[in-house]
Amino acid sequence: MTHKLWDGAPLSGIDVETFLPHRRPMVLIDRVLKHGHDSLLTATHISETSPYFDEALGGVPNYVGIEYMAQSIAALAGVEATLRGEPIQVGFLLGSRKLSMPHAFFALGETYTTHVKRLYQEDTGLAVFDCRIFHGDTQVAEANVNVFQPQDTDAYIRESQGSSTSI
Repeated sequence: MTHKLWDGAPLSGIDVETFLPHRRPMVLIDRVLKHGHDSLLTATHISETSPYFDEALGGVPNYVGIEYMAQSIAALAGVEATLRGEPIQVGFLLGSRKLSMPHAFFALGETYTTHVKRLYQEDTGLAVFDCRIFHGDTQVAEANVNVFQPQDTDAYIRESQGSSTSI
């Protein structure tokens, strides 16, 4: 079943940039495929114009996978905000646990899907997600990703800058 947002538009037919605080060329995922309760599935096709494409590798280095995961989490937050009629907010990648990326790169010409599932979220905006990247049915990366989305991003940044001290 295709999830619908508004005016009968299928979710997969809506530009992914609609749900992200990022703008091209820093949008690394290509499409939102499916939205479920606390989860999202996205797709990324690797081409020679993909951000971070490495000609010597013949693809995108595996470490970029953490950003595919983070942007998929951001897209989930964006879809949820859109459904609530709220603006898209900025979030912060805090770190990861249980990171596994056994493949050296995401190969040219191939499409990868990223599944993110919210495991835990506090009222403060701190959340943990189970993230997995697949090539077909084969899992090629996984991590638990910690993120933070403050209620008021501008106030949070001002407060963070004001609390830093010089050495």
